[in-house]
Amino acid sequence: MPVLAPGVGSASRERVVAVDALEPAMLRAINGERQRHGLPPLRLSTALSTAANEHSREMATGGFFAHESRDGSAFDRRLARFYPRAGHPGWAVGENLAYGSPDLTAAQAVNLWMHSPGHRANLLSPEWREIGLGAVHADAAPGIFEGLGVTLVTADFGVRR
Repeated sequence: MPVLAPGVGSASRERVVAVDALEPAMLRAINGERQRHGLPPLRLSTALSTAANEHSREMATGGFFAHESRDGSAFDRRLARFYPRAGHPGWAVGENLAYGSPDLTAAQAVNLWMHSPGHRANLLSPEWREIGLGAVHADAAPGIFEGLGVTLVTADFGVRR
């Protein structure tokens, strides 16, 4: 279950804004790493991007940092709502998260992931075909962010066959 700091309220939705410029930079950085490792580029998925944006916003307003949703449900259940399995016998999803205070660049996020075995495996998995990216910034995020400015990125990976 995500951790919420006691006695700290939620950030106002008006104070959490999308960082639209970060998402295409993330896609270029991720696909650059994949190309350097002989892998095909990932296609941007509207469905996965919607899921990623929702999760980044939920973490910023709820003051937690976890793959599980605020209600404690697993990330694959959340992704299935946006990126359904129906009609696809082969379906798989993965997720990478990163945050920086107050800001985070695409190069910083990808560098962090490339130095973490599980995150690196997601970035370089030949299984993935699509990606969704969601980046938000909160000036004063609650909970584990202790009221500091924070930029959060969710990268949701998927394949449907």
